[in-house]
Amino acid sequence: MASSTGIANLWEYSFLFFIWIVSVVVVRFLIKTCTSSRDTLRCPPSPLALPIIGHLHLLSSKLPQSFQDLARRYGPLMQLRIGATTFVIASSATVAKEILRTHDGDFASRFEFGPAEYNIYSGIGFITGPYGTYWRFMKKLCITKLFAGPQLARFSRIRELEIQKLLKSVLKSSKEGEACDLAVELTTLTNNLLCSMALSKTCSDNVMGAKEIRRLVVEIMELGTKLGAYEAIGPLKKFDIFGYGKNLVEAMWRYDHLFDQIIEFYEDDMVDAQDGNEEADLMSIVLETYKDTNAEVKLTKNQIKFFFLELFFSTIDTSSAAIQWAMAELINHPQQFKKLREEIDRVVGSNRLVSESDVPNLPFLQAVVKEGLRLRSPTPIIHRECTKDCKITGFDVKANSKILINAYAIMRDPEHWNDPLEFMPERFLVDPNDEIGQRQIEMKSQDFHYLPFGGGRRGCIGGTHALLVSYVAVGALTQCFDWKVKGGDKVDLEVGSGFSGAMALPLVCYPITRFDPF
Repeated sequence: MASSTGIANLWEYSFLFFIWIVSVVVVRFLIKTCTSSRDTLRCPPSPLALPIIGHLHLLSSKLPQSFQDLARRYGPLMQLRIGATTFVIASSATVAKEILRTHDGDFASRFEFGPAEYNIYSGIGFITGPYGTYWRFMKKLCITKLFAGPQLARFSRIRELEIQKLLKSVLKSSKEGEACDLAVELTTLTNNLLCSMALSKTCSDNVMGAKEIRRLVVEIMELGTKLGAYEAIGPLKKFDIFGYGKNLVEAMWRYDHLFDQIIEFYEDDMVDAQDGNEEADLMSIVLETYKDTNAEVKLTKNQIKFFFLELFFSTIDTSSAAIQWAMAELINHPQQFKKLREEIDRVVGSNRLVSESDVPNLPFLQAVVKEGLRLRSPTPIIHRECTKDCKITGFDVKANSKILINAYAIMRDPEHWNDPLEFMPERFLVDPNDEIGQRQIEMKSQDFHYLPFGGGRRGCIGGTHALLVSYVAVGALTQCFDWKVKGGDKVDLEVGSGFSGAMALPLVCYPITRFDPF
C-alpha cells in the first residue's frame, strides 16, 4: 500500500513538474515574441490606456476636437483604443498626403461601422465598401455617366426649381412673421433635389414620395449611428443589448421592399438613357447598366438598392449642413454678409434671382462657401482601412487597421492657416492685391490642407454638385432676406456630438424679405 502510494505521489509530482516546465517554456516564448515584436515594429504613439475602456476616458462627445487635442500631445499620427476597437488617427496634411496619395492603393478601402450582421446589404457597398472590381466599375459609372458634367448640366433645371421652392417657403414665413427653421428647410431642399435627380418618375408623380424615402433613410441612419457604438463593446456586440440591430434590420427590409416597388415601376416604363433621352434620371441610367449584357460587371438588384441608400446617406445631411453653417457664419458676421450682398447686387442686379450662370462672376460667394467648408466641415472625419502592412511617416501600420483622418484638425492647422478659428472668406480670394488671400484652393482633393470632400481615389463623387447647390442657395438666401436670430443677437455655433459636423442646435431665424423674385 505504501509502495503504491509512493508511486502515485511520484507520478503526481512528475506531472506537476512537467506542467511547470511547459509553462516556463511557453511564458519565455511569449515574452520573447512580444519583445521581438516591439523591437521590430514601431507603432504610432499612444496615451496610457485603461482596462476595458481603452482611451474612452480621454474623449469628449465631440470626437474631432478630442482627437485634435490629443494630437497636440502625441503627434500627427497616433493610436487610440476606444473600448474594444483600435483606431489610427491622422491629424496633419503631411500624414494625410502619405495615406491618400503615396499609399492611396493601400488605404483605398473603407471599414463598416457597427456589426455587419445587422446590415442586410453587408459586403456589397460602393461608397462604404471595399476597394475592388465592383468599386472600380461603379466609380467609372459615376464619373462617366451619373455625375459627369453633361448629366449635372441636365439637372440644372431641377436645382433651379428646388431653390425656388425653398425661397417660396421662406417668403411665406416672412410674410406671416414666423421664425424659419433653416435646418428643416435646407434638409428638405437637398432631399427633394436628390429624389428628383435619382428617382424623378416616382418622386415627381408621388408614386413613392420623397417624404417616405427621407423618413426611412433618416431612421436607418440614426439606428446605424447608434449601432456604431457597439464597436466599443467588442464580442458583446453580437448580443444586440439595446435592440438597435433588430430595429435596423426591420427598417432596412422596409426600405428594401420600397425600392423593389420603385425598380419594378421603372422596369415597367423604362427610359432609355442610351438613346439620347436628356431627361434620364440616375435610376434609369443604373438600370440600363443592369440590363447591359456586355457590362464589365453584372449588377444585382441588391447592389442597386444599396447604392441609392448610400447615396442618400452621403448627400442629404452633409449638403444641408454645409449651407446651414455658411448662413450661420454670415449672420454672425454682418460685414461679410454685406460684402457678399453688394457683390451679388453688382453682378446680378436688383431685378432677377442669382443663378448658377452667375457663380463664375461671384468670387466672394465662392470664397464664403469654401471658407464655410473649411471652418465647419460637415464631414470632419475621413475613414479608411489599411489593406496591407505599411509605414506612414516612419511608423508601422498593420493590415486591417482602421484609419481616421481628422480633416477638422487639418483644416484648422495654425501652421498653414492664418487665424484658423476665424471666419475669413478673403483667404480664398486669388486677387494678387489682396493682402489676406493666400492662394486659390483646388477642389479636386490635391491640396491636403483642404479636405472638405475627402481625398484620394475615395474622394467624394458628388462634390461638384454639392458646391453648385451651396453657391446658389447661399447666394439666394443672402440676396432675398435679412435675418434676425430667434432668441438672441448671434447664432449658437456649437457643433454636434460624435463624428458629425452638424450644428448642435437648429438654425432658427426670422427672415425679413428684401427682394421677392416671384
